[in-house]
Amino acid sequence: MIELHRVGVEEYKKVKKLPVTVVLDNVRSEMNVGSVFRTADAFLIERICLCGITPQPPKAEIHKTALGAEDSVDWQYFDSTLNAVQQLKDQGYTICSIEQVHDSVALQDFPAGLQRPVAIVLGNEVKGVSQQVVDASDLCVEIPQHGTKHSLNISCCAAIVMWQVYQAMALGR
Repeated sequence: MIELHRVGVEEYKKVKKLPVTVVLDNVRSEMNVGSVFRTADAFLIERICLCGITPQPPKAEIHKTALGAEDSVDWQYFDSTLNAVQQLKDQGYTICSIEQVHDSVALQDFPAGLQRPVAIVLGNEVKGVSQQVVDASDLCVEIPQHGTKHSLNISCCAAIVMWQVYQAMALGR
């Protein structure tokens, strides 16, 4: 680790994190969950909320893709995504669902102007973010796509959005 200038789990836990929480709304794949943990570790995301049917560590497939990030990134479980969203709202978070909806904000225009912590909600691999959660969100962000497909794998989507937020909050871009 030293030759790559990486920190261990205990030191990582002490590093100041971005005021960003990722919320997984009924994500079913353990490998997708593991990938989100690994990306959250890379971009100093403060925590992940695992909701509904979303698998929780310890699970072999989560560990396979997280490579230990399930130990470095804080997480908590909620039986309902709506409960997680309400708790985050009560804590002053802006709730941002990543979804293709009418009046969504293009990713390149997000998170411009955010003055408080943000919760990024990512949805189920087939159904996306539930309508109740979309309705409870402060805004929805859409990743522009110009090919024949209309969606990205959740782990790819999570990485793109976390990078955008990291650039804005940590790098000031």
